[in-house]
Amino acid sequence: MPLNEILPKAIKLWQKKEAIVCGSIRLTYEQLGKRVFSLCKGLSQVGLKKGDRIAILHENCHKFLEIYFATAHLGAVLVPINIRLSLNEISMILEDSGASIILSQEKFKEKIPKQIKVIWSESQYEELINKYDPEIPEVEIKDSDIAHLYYTSGTTGRPKGVILTHKNVKIHALGTIAELQLTDADNWIHAAPMFHLADAWATFSITWIGGKHVFVPVFDTGAVLRLIQEEKITITNLIPTMLNMMVNHPDVDKYDYSSLRVLMSGGAPIAPELVKKIISTFGCDYIQTYGMTETSPYLTLSILKEHLKKLPPEEQLKYKAKTGREFITVSLRVVDEKGKDVKRDGKQVGEIIVKGDTITPGYWNMPDETRKAIKDGWLYTGDLATIDEEGYVQIVDRKKDMIITGGENVYSTEVENVLYMHPAILEAAVIGVPDEKWGEAVKAVVVLKEGYNLTEQEIISFCKEHLAHYKAPKSVDFVDSLPKTGSGKIYKKGLREMYIKKGA
Repeated sequence: MPLNEILPKAIKLWQKKEAIVCGSIRLTYEQLGKRVFSLCKGLSQVGLKKGDRIAILHENCHKFLEIYFATAHLGAVLVPINIRLSLNEISMILEDSGASIILSQEKFKEKIPKQIKVIWSESQYEELINKYDPEIPEVEIKDSDIAHLYYTSGTTGRPKGVILTHKNVKIHALGTIAELQLTDADNWIHAAPMFHLADAWATFSITWIGGKHVFVPVFDTGAVLRLIQEEKITITNLIPTMLNMMVNHPDVDKYDYSSLRVLMSGGAPIAPELVKKIISTFGCDYIQTYGMTETSPYLTLSILKEHLKKLPPEEQLKYKAKTGREFITVSLRVVDEKGKDVKRDGKQVGEIIVKGDTITPGYWNMPDETRKAIKDGWLYTGDLATIDEEGYVQIVDRKKDMIITGGENVYSTEVENVLYMHPAILEAAVIGVPDEKWGEAVKAVVVLKEGYNLTEQEIISFCKEHLAHYKAPKSVDFVDSLPKTGSGKIYKKGLREMYIKKGA
């Protein structure tokens, strides 16, 4: 069952049910289907055919969802592009992918190379839909056909085109439906960017079960809080920085969140203190997620096993704040440098490796990179973690983010978790900076909450109260904001590069 069977099923079962809320636009599944199948006809008329790549440079919108489905029905390959990238970066992606067409908002006109065919979403897109009667394409599509090409954010080097097949995306969608118990009573808000898999996977899962899609163009804390109440949002997945902004928003107590059944966090590690605050603020369940673009994305979820639900709340929180146990569609191991499984003691650190039907077959036109990442059928994630006797994984760091100071390993996430315990700290990032004595020194870069003052020594002392002294920051810098990637994650690579250039 390729992806082109999902929308017709939703139309058949939930024809008159509301599918889309995008600003003032509201569409039923029947109306959504007519638009998608008219778009299919329009795109085929401008030359798009099976196997062709079409890019999209767009804020969250019902049009983003429509083109996900239109390309799935045409057998074309969608290339979602991070809206924060520069002209040079976008040109590289378009050239590398071989995309022949791009759908874009006119506000991004200066970021698009002149040689590519553009469909402007404010004008030509609607003309394309209105010009043609809806017609479901008769295209033979196989599970092994490529559905999407996602280009990595570049936080670890040159962006790579991650291939996801119809089978990858379909099996992941089924996995989320089973794991999260999604039904037609669910209302999802697309608040994290749809060019990123932290949110994009829900396009297919929520449609498959006849749920409602609610869109905000870009993440706006106040708008998201308001829409949770107005559209009775039941579930969504956000980046930790977004959830942090929500629980600390001055209007957070003004709205009713009783519709929420679960909030999920993914895309980056999260501090247990923030998890605690999310649960108390929104009065709903919380699930930590972990995954990669290469894995469609989920690899773990911190859903409690039934017997763990009998633990006291503080003990339950420890599990909820963990990276989680393996997702239903994958096999996951934590291995040492010799490839042997580490002890399930929650202490020994190893690398997470995974395999399964939701794992990428490889990188676009990069066979050497594919061979480096996938060995004997196992994808090596580059994430360092422990695993406990219950099978719950806890990521301690990216291999590239681990700090070696005076011969000791320091995991940046462990220090960050302590920093987030301090009531005055809004955001924090911990990096290693060159140091003549220690090789690397632990540096904390923090953003304080409004109205708070802290000194460097107060923060260092606070960390030493909760950590071994060698893990505590040697220095602390105060900033107004931390650099972020297009998906909203704290951009540690960029932060490190800034300090290397400054010689700090």
